[in-house]
Amino acid sequence: MLAAIAESARAPLALRHIPRPSTAKGQVLVKVHAAGVNPLDVKIAAGAAAHARQALPAVLGLDLAGTVIESGEAVNDFSPGDEVFGMAGGIGGAQGAMAEYIAVDARLLALKPRTSDMREAAALPLAFITAWEGLVDRANVRAGQRVLVHGGAGGVGHVAVQLAKAQGADVYATGSADSLDFIRSLGATAIDYQLESPDDYIERHTAGEGFDIVYDTVGGSTLDASFKAVKAYSGHVVSCLGWGRHSLAPLSFKGATYSGVFTLMPLLTGKGRGHHGAILRAAAALVDAGQLNIRVDRHPYQLHEINEAFRQVEEGRGKGKTVISMPAARSVVPQ
Repeated sequence: MLAAIAESARAPLALRHIPRPSTAKGQVLVKVHAAGVNPLDVKIAAGAAAHARQALPAVLGLDLAGTVIESGEAVNDFSPGDEVFGMAGGIGGAQGAMAEYIAVDARLLALKPRTSDMREAAALPLAFITAWEGLVDRANVRAGQRVLVHGGAGGVGHVAVQLAKAQGADVYATGSADSLDFIRSLGATAIDYQLESPDDYIERHTAGEGFDIVYDTVGGSTLDASFKAVKAYSGHVVSCLGWGRHSLAPLSFKGATYSGVFTLMPLLTGKGRGHHGAILRAAAALVDAGQLNIRVDRHPYQLHEINEAFRQVEEGRGKGKTVISMPAARSVVPQ
């Protein structure tokens, strides 16, 4: 099969023919139709992101959508011909999605939303799982709460906004001036973080009380601002980028709580993989109910354009998730 290989750090990815994988117990073999490109993929290709535990050379790519062509022993939920999506590999020594075929633990997959094409489905898994683990699993988001999403136009942020809305919350989201219209289109109240301080928007939108849930998708000083913006006693801050050094004093003095989200854990440890499949089934239901749309960059990258796709993500030029389409049939490696 044809695959894109990160052969060494900071080197261009190379297209190579490698053996097609076979299925082990509990796995399905998937013909990949589309693979999402995440910032983590780019970091791994650069020799960074040690937490992903993916030594080079390797086939990268966490997110995929495709068709099951073979089911291994003890797989009862999927059959050949099923269209599926998932966050399925590319870390922890496992083959990633940027290849024609991938053998996947069936627990990590769900049936693709009926109303999504393969590119849209491939853009969903990491972003939605990260949003769900923060808002639902950690913060128990529910109707009537005020939720603030930092980075509401970003990959995880715009999904978190829609998920909180679908749960009945009153949603606010920060962004730069050029993202505010998009944030409003998602049904959130947009906050220009460059013009309005935390003190200002806390007072304006909560009468100084603070937000029930604050989801930080930005990190750094934004997480510190989140501790300030959360409601006393019952408030909860969640971050998927809480990797720096932060003082917990502002949070402690409020009696509020904090949770970190590390979405890669089931892939790295093997524990909780079935929950990822369940989260993706919830994602598909929301998409098919018209309550969730994923923003996909319009450029139809093909596998032979993988290095340009990686550059787009590295430079932040994409308008939505960058997705690579896989060959429909066996290809010849370009000379």
